[in-house]
Amino acid sequence: MNEKNALSSFPYAKLSIPHSPTSNRMTAFFRIFYAIPVMVILVLLSGFHSKDACWVAPGILVLPTLLSILFRKRYPRWWFDWNVALTKFSMRVMAFLLLLRDEYPALSEEQAINVELLYPDASKELSRGMPLVKWFLAIPHLLILAFLCIAVILLSIIAWFAILFTGRYPAKIHEFVVGVARWGLRVNAYAFLLITDEYPPFKLTE
Repeated sequence: MNEKNALSSFPYAKLSIPHSPTSNRMTAFFRIFYAIPVMVILVLLSGFHSKDACWVAPGILVLPTLLSILFRKRYPRWWFDWNVALTKFSMRVMAFLLLLRDEYPALSEEQAINVELLYPDASKELSRGMPLVKWFLAIPHLLILAFLCIAVILLSIIAWFAILFTGRYPAKIHEFVVGVARWGLRVNAYAFLLITDEYPPFKLTE
């Protein structure tokens, strides 16, 4: 077993969002309106490009990275840094919009949302042809995540009412929503960020 696998079942992409014991009723009630400015910023950063899947960060440099790995076996570090920064920002927006956290999404600071993505040694760890088929191999994950995203939306509505009446985000719902986001991040790292050839596991936990 190599060092990376010894650390985690899938160490290339990790996500943790701590559960807050209390939530702000007022900001939760108007959350969709509070989120509009930061959502506009995210759209602008994405170049008016979006993905159909709710777990894939828009604006990710997929095609340039694919071609670079295919023809040069290189993953330019600044491309990786851009992808990571945009992924982290998207996760902060997602956490705020889905009521997981009350902090308004910062443009650069990570806040309580911890996203870890490993920079690959493309010449040694990535196969040239794999980026061409990863999207296809990821289809089972994408289909499952499509249904899980529907569950996330429904549970977020329930959590919204729970916050309004109790001032708390239900811990079990929080665990599930974060788990779906974590699963989506792993698939994103494999099929779109292209940082690993290791197939992501089918699970919500680390």
